[in-house]
Formats: sequence, C-alpha cells, structure tokens
Amino acid sequence: MSKPNHPRTLADSEAEAVLRNLRCSPRKLNVVAASIRNKPAGKAVADLTFSKRRIAKDVKKALESAIANAENNHQLDVDRLVVTTADVGRSIVMRRFHARGRGRAARVEKWFSHLRIVVAERDIETKADRRARRAAAKPAASASPAANEGVPA
Repeated sequence: MSKPNHPRTLADSEAEAVLRNLRCSPRKLNVVAASIRNKPAGKAVADLTFSKRRIAKDVKKALESAIANAENNHQLDVDRLVVTTADVGRSIVMRRFHARGRGRAARVEKWFSHLRIVVAERDIETKADRRARRAAAKPAASASPAANEGVPA
C-alpha cells in the first residue's frame, strides 16, 4: 500500500513554486524577494527581468513556475495573480579554507538558500480604484471633526 496523500495546505485560489539549494546567501536573496512581495505577478516578472541582481534570474524562473502552476494545475486567472508570499530560508553552508599568511587559514562560507513563492488570485486594485476609495473615505473623515466642535480638546 502507498502512503495517503497529504491534504493541500494552500487555499484553492493559491499556487506555489519552491526552489531549493540556490547558490546565494539568504540575506542577498531576501532583497530580491522583498522587491516582489505583494505585487501583481506581471509587474513582479517585469521587475525581475530588469533587475541587476544575478539571483533575479532564478527568482524569475520560480515566479514563472508558480504562475504556470496556477494556470495549469489550479485553473486560476493569470491576469489576477498577486505574489502573496516570497519566503527565503537557509540551506546548507559549504565551508572552504583560504590560505593566509604565516601558515594560517581563513574559513570561507558559501551559503545556500531555499525560496518559496506563493501566488494568489485576487482583484488587482488600480490607481483609479485607490483614488476613488480615498475620495469616498475623505468626506467621512472630515465630518467627524465637525461633530466634535463643542467638545474642548
């Protein structure tokens, strides 16, 4: 008998891609991952395409894989995808030695990382939508001080 399948940990409107053992330190990888968090998937791909960081190419591959998983495996709308999480974790550390003066050695650490990208289907808010929402909230905010005019501060 085979083992039972694990239950799905993500919501039905989410898809993920995982890259393991990337040859980049987690600290450097997290800079690139932070640049795509909470962005629409199309904009995140564009940002990674023109990024100067070397690791951005691998992050872009992972993001495109997550988008493909969402489209092909979960039948999600690609135009409504947003990068909800981009988690970076530590992997192994390769240790090498570098010869130094007077017969000594210095340790060189070569860090590896894990990357997990989750995309979710959401309504993407445009700038016009945000302006309309703020304009609708503004009159309500300005009405509240008028109600408190008689109350001393």
